[in-house]
Amino acid sequence: MKKTLMAVSIGIAALTMAGCSNQISYGDATEVETTDIGFGSTDLQKVAQEMTDDMLTFPAVVAITAKARPVVYVERIKNKTSEHIDTESISDTISTNLLRSGKFRFVDMGRVEAVRQQLEFQNDGGMVDPTTAISFGKQIGAQYMLYGNLSSIVKDNGKKKDVYYKFTMRLMDLQSGIIEWADETEIRKLEERNKFGL
Repeated sequence: MKKTLMAVSIGIAALTMAGCSNQISYGDATEVETTDIGFGSTDLQKVAQEMTDDMLTFPAVVAITAKARPVVYVERIKNKTSEHIDTESISDTISTNLLRSGKFRFVDMGRVEAVRQQLEFQNDGGMVDPTTAISFGKQIGAQYMLYGNLSSIVKDNGKKKDVYYKFTMRLMDLQSGIIEWADETEIRKLEERNKFGL
C-alpha cells in the first residue's frame, strides 16, 4: 500500500512538473512582432529596409556609385527615445544590406583599437616575418559618413498609449561636408487598454 501511494505521489509530482514547464519553439524572424508597444524586431526590419531601398535608388547616390564603390563610415545611430534600444543593430542591418548591394565598402571604426594592437604585434613584436607584416598608414580613409537619429513621442492617457517613432538618416561627403542623401521613416503604435486592465 505504501509503495502504491508513493508511486501515485511521484506520478502526480511528475505530471505537475511537466504541466508547468515552458515550451520553446522557433518562430519566423520576419513575422510581425506585437508582444508590446515598444520598439521591436519588426520596427528594426522596417526601418532598415526602407532606408536601404531609398538610399540605393536616390539619384545622387546612384551617380556616386555608378563607377566606384565609395568607402563609408557608419556612425552609431543616436537613440533619442526614452527606451533602451540597441541602435547598433539598426546600423548593422543597414550597413549589411548596403554592402550586399555591391555599391559600397565600409570601414569599421569600432575595431580601430583591435587593428592597432594587431599592427603593433606584427611590426614590433619580433614574432612576425617583416616581409609579411602590414605596415602602419596603409588603411583607406572613408569618403562618406552615414549617421542618424531615432526619436519618439509618447502619449498616454490611461486608456490609450500612443508611441510615435521617427528615424532619420543622412549620408555626408566627408571632404566637402555636403549631405548627399537624407531620408526619414515613421512608425506609430497604439495600445488600447480594456476597462478592467486585463
